[in-house]
Amino acid sequence: MKVAYTVKDLRDWLAESKKSGGTIGFVPTMGYLHDGHASLFYKAKETADIVVASVFVNPTQFGPNEDFETYPRDFEHDLRIAESCGVDIVFHPDVSEIYSDSDMIQLKVTDRADVLCGKSRPGHFDGVVTVLTRLFHIVQPDYAFFGKKDAQQLAIVQGLIQTLHFPIRLIPCETVREADGLAKSSRNVRLSVEERKEAVHLYQSLTLGRHLIEKGERDAERIRQAVMAHLEEHLKLGRIDYVEVLSYPQLKVIESINDTVIIALAVFYANARLIDNVIIEIPS
Repeated sequence: MKVAYTVKDLRDWLAESKKSGGTIGFVPTMGYLHDGHASLFYKAKETADIVVASVFVNPTQFGPNEDFETYPRDFEHDLRIAESCGVDIVFHPDVSEIYSDSDMIQLKVTDRADVLCGKSRPGHFDGVVTVLTRLFHIVQPDYAFFGKKDAQQLAIVQGLIQTLHFPIRLIPCETVREADGLAKSSRNVRLSVEERKEAVHLYQSLTLGRHLIEKGERDAERIRQAVMAHLEEHLKLGRIDYVEVLSYPQLKVIESINDTVIIALAVFYANARLIDNVIIEIPS
């Protein structure tokens, strides 16, 4: 496995791969890798000839009071995980490689960003699409792999690729969960023992909502209220940020469920904010 710290080194190595006609799979990450990331690497390895993973904590997607400085980092651990999963190249640039003092272009997301997590994080997805646009241009992948756990991000990346006509096939990957259903996340390490026990109810509430839809319930607000009620009954340490039932990937408010829908939630704990969702396709 190679480690590239500069754009030049990465491009030089990828140029050799492209000469032989190999396809490139790209998994962008912010590091502190876990089994969720590993599942993306494995999927990329199955799909593409060369797998590139970026490890870059992107400063432009953090707000003024958010956790950029305290975001967990362990690059040596990341290298071990990446190598064990068959990643061919890890791209670990300094901030100055991606952003310069003379930057004059900042992208802005005009749709799908003002709901869910984006509602309380203005500018967050502007930073996401800005860094991804730069990474896509640098890596020039054939495939890009993103987890469904960050479903709003996935929807926005889909829009980014379509809007800017990137010749990239987006591969959505299933959320990886602990045995009790909790979605794996870099922020789970910040939960106390009691918070960790309680957090199982996030996925349980989503499962309740999914079962209601499977049984024929089509009123979006009734489903939202059922999910909310489950959380309110079982959360003693966590504080609900939101529970939403929206169309997907459009992320629009709906009254009746007739097509693909997302049930999404976010919960605050003392030192972590957890998100989770289920995406449900309605048979036509």
